[in-house]
Amino acid sequence: EVQLVESGGGLVQAGGSLRLSCAASGFPFDEYPIGWFRQAPGKEREGVSCISSSDGTTYYADSVKGRFTISSDNAKNTVYLQMNSLKPEDTATYYCATVFYEGSSCYPTDDWGQGTQVTVSS
Repeated sequence: EVQLVESGGGLVQAGGSLRLSCAASGFPFDEYPIGWFRQAPGKEREGVSCISSSDGTTYYADSVKGRFTISSDNAKNTVYLQMNSLKPEDTATYYCATVFYEGSSCYPTDDWGQGTQVTVSS
C-alpha cells in the first residue's frame, strides 16, 4: 500500500523558512517521481515542485523559483521541500503525491498524503 506522510508545516512570519518532509513507503522510492502541491481556501490546487529521485530531474512553479528547493534522500525514502523567503501568498495546505512527467511539467497520480498546513503571517 502506497503511503505518503507529510510533516513540517507551521506558522511562520513573512521572510521566514520552513522545511517540509514527505516520507514515502509501499513502492520503489527511486522509481516514482514525487511532487508537492498546495491548495489555499477558495483557490485551485497548484503544482509547486517535483523531483525524480532516479535522475534528479526537478520542476518548479514560477511562483516559487529561487525560493523553494526540492530534494530527496533515497536512503530515507523522503522528499523535502525547503521553503525560504516565505510570503503570505504561500499560505496553503501542502500535499505530496506521486507524479508523472509530461514534457517539462509534472502531474499528480492518485496517491496523496494527508497534507500539512503552512501559514505565513505578514
